[in-house]
Amino acid sequence: MSTAQPPTDRPDTADVLVVGAGPAGSAAAAHAAAAGFDVVLADAAVFPRDKTCGDGLTPRAVAEMSTLGLDGLLADRPRLNGLELHGWGRAVYVPWPSGHFPSYGSAVARLELDDAIRGLAVTRGARMVSGAKAVDVEMDGDRLGAVTFATDDGPHTIRAREVIVADGVRSGLGKLLGRQWHRDTAYGVAARAYVPSTRADATLMGSHLELRGPDDTLLPGYGWVFPLGAVDSGPMTAVARPKGHGLLNIGVGALATSKRPAHMALRPVLEHYARMVGDEWQIAGDPVRIASALLPMGGAVSGVAGRNWMLIGDAAACVNPLNGEGIDYGLETARLAVARLGAGDHTDAWHATLVEHYGLAFSAARRLAGLLTMPQTVPILGRPGIRSQRLMSLVVRVMGNLITPEDTDLVARAWRSAGRVSTKVDDVPPFA
Repeated sequence: MSTAQPPTDRPDTADVLVVGAGPAGSAAAAHAAAAGFDVVLADAAVFPRDKTCGDGLTPRAVAEMSTLGLDGLLADRPRLNGLELHGWGRAVYVPWPSGHFPSYGSAVARLELDDAIRGLAVTRGARMVSGAKAVDVEMDGDRLGAVTFATDDGPHTIRAREVIVADGVRSGLGKLLGRQWHRDTAYGVAARAYVPSTRADATLMGSHLELRGPDDTLLPGYGWVFPLGAVDSGPMTAVARPKGHGLLNIGVGALATSKRPAHMALRPVLEHYARMVGDEWQIAGDPVRIASALLPMGGAVSGVAGRNWMLIGDAAACVNPLNGEGIDYGLETARLAVARLGAGDHTDAWHATLVEHYGLAFSAARRLAGLLTMPQTVPILGRPGIRSQRLMSLVVRVMGNLITPEDTDLVARAWRSAGRVSTKVDDVPPFA
């Protein structure tokens, strides 16, 4: 499609150029515009556009949405108070832990979430450039002087004092700047779809820790069901469903490494999973809008910053290796990156910021995720664990990265200790 701006609407300069208008990039543009910077936000797509995602917002993400000023967006969305975990013939309900973060999560389809955050950035003064894909860079010595975009009308170059790179998991601009993805650590593959349901107003997330294929083979992954509510307004109303039904986001994810790649066809696994949970979730139709994605995780990239540029969100592999969540880290790294604007050379400082906030947790999490790429490990850890609600509460807290530096309890101290030990034996530490 071609509804991008005419050439006359494309700016040539900016204080801050943000490349990528997903949650991370749009949040960065919104924060930077609010701080008084002249901001250009560019994306290859024309919005609203879909994105492969589970659509779930953990309490950590809900907190960042509030900081951003988008509490209102979640006001009429599902309030998800906990998770129902299934596996090995058992189910246990685990409320989100109370503490530093809100005690609930939510879910918003990315088709709507991304456009809402992008709209906030524009409302605050950011200038949006749609249908523009970053394809080249101009360097001024050791500084990134300009980015060239491919558009329907030919190349267009934007010069900027500082650049925030938020162009997603593959990060074409990041590659031009030297970003490298290290696949020897755990990464994820996932597929999601939408299904109609009369349980779309449920107040919990569903998660199946024992994921099996159509042939009943145990797989190194998990399944999820996130209720989106009635969805009676916005672009998601275009998804067909019977009267009185809302929508669920349903999906499957698998962990892999370069040594143990995930050899599984995601679509049949997802369709099988939908049939498996069909009665429980009152699903009234086949999965639609099936889409898949590849996810670098746990800071498994190097080259995250230069003198006047920073990678954030998925581009910096800020995805939780234990649950595939990336929206919270996208929003957080956006805020942290904007706080550094105008502070001088980002090369070492931004790397240090990412390591400070995520290094220990990401190292420990991806090491554990690496163990889970071996199917035989899953029942060894999962079967006894799901018998204890107390233990699963601890698992949810760790999997959701709901531990903060301010937490001093035994679990928090043990998790940080595990991270310190893990980083010492990492061949390639997070963001290195």
